[in-house]
Amino acid sequence: MFDLRYHVASLAAVFFALVIGILVGVALANHGLSDTERSRLQRQANVANDKLDAARDDLVQAQDENRADAAFVDKAYNAVMADRLQGKKVAVLFIGKVDNDLLGSIDRTLDNGGAPQKLRLMAVTAPVDDTAIEGALKKRQQLAAYSGPEKLDDLGRELADEFVLGGEMPVWNALQTQLAEERTGNMRRAADAVIVVRNGPPQMGDTAKLLSGFYSGLSGRPIPVIGVEASTTKPSAIRAYARHKLSSVDDVDRAVGRAALALLLSDAPRGSYGTKKTATDGVLPEVVPVSAPGAGG
Repeated sequence: MFDLRYHVASLAAVFFALVIGILVGVALANHGLSDTERSRLQRQANVANDKLDAARDDLVQAQDENRADAAFVDKAYNAVMADRLQGKKVAVLFIGKVDNDLLGSIDRTLDNGGAPQKLRLMAVTAPVDDTAIEGALKKRQQLAAYSGPEKLDDLGRELADEFVLGGEMPVWNALQTQLAEERTGNMRRAADAVIVVRNGPPQMGDTAKLLSGFYSGLSGRPIPVIGVEASTTKPSAIRAYARHKLSSVDDVDRAVGRAALALLLSDAPRGSYGTKKTATDGVLPEVVPVSAPGAGG
């Protein structure tokens, strides 16, 4: 991506080219100019021409520097990502329908970090039909304790536990029709980390209660849990993640955001990272070297 100097140089070049055009046009249109006026006009045109040449030089320099910066960023990114997520089993949860662009950024992060394919992907219907959920739970005696509006927070926590731990997942199975937009991958194994994506606006009422319990259940697990979004996501979910003490990355569609996500997945300190005002902990967590396999102290 070209930086500000590129745009300034480009605008300067266009502006001074316009000035020259105006001056030349005036000169051609005014045949009755005196020698003194013609000389003054020529001097102004020469000055503008010199500035145009300087603007072009600045533009070339900015382009060269941008290419050098891009090459450095690529190498730094590769150094940060190499083998950082090797063997990490990551589960991905969407609140709402799956956003394929964001999922692509997540997959790219895992691939660049050397992680295996994501462990499982699930997408939760939002808003939820609490009446349908209550009816489905009441049909199963062992799950009836989670039915009712006053139990939505507990239900969310149980769903979070099952999502992380995998295995039988009785509540998820009972609510497959009512709750799951999409469900793929390995449901048996426990996850080493979780990525959450809220695809849609903030929820209200019973859905908000269920999600609050779910987020709280995730934040209480002793594994990395990171809420992510793109740099263009509106409305942002970062403050919702922060309220429930989840880490976050607000620009996972960019290389720096994918690096931040990989660092958080590999047990960097919790925080809110990215390029938006809500990134209270900066652009990136601290970058620490990846330990070599079998290295001892």
